[in-house]
Amino acid sequence: MGVKLVLVEDVQKLGESGDLVEVAAGYARNYLIPKGYAQKATPGLVKAIEARKAKERARLAALREAAIAKRGSIEALGKVIIYKQVGENDSIFGTVTNQDVADALKTLLGEEIDRREITLDDNINAIGTYGAKIRLAHEVFATIRVEVAAA
Repeated sequence: MGVKLVLVEDVQKLGESGDLVEVAAGYARNYLIPKGYAQKATPGLVKAIEARKAKERARLAALREAAIAKRGSIEALGKVIIYKQVGENDSIFGTVTNQDVADALKTLLGEEIDRREITLDDNINAIGTYGAKIRLAHEVFATIRVEVAAA
């Protein structure tokens, strides 16, 4: 018969901090509890963990709803125009980076978008229209067109 424990720290191949796990009595008695990785599951501790998890789920749901609303405002723009100096054959000086797209979105929306969450479809080094994908939250993405024009 196993022993029910609450993990205090993440344990590889067992669970994350706050998880309720059932393990062999010897594993709990000889390793997990003495090393401080877990403690015995009492009804009060289990109830506190469930309350914390419910609060975290509510917080993540609120973040997701905010991200969905933000996605609507970004996709309503349709496209972002970035002006660059042009050389021969419609090639631009330098490249358009995700930071350029983040700056353009900040100017248009008035909201900060983390450049690390923007993924460009192609290497942008010529005039034209390209795609970009913006990660707003877990599994919430916005897509937008990036138009590069001559300055």
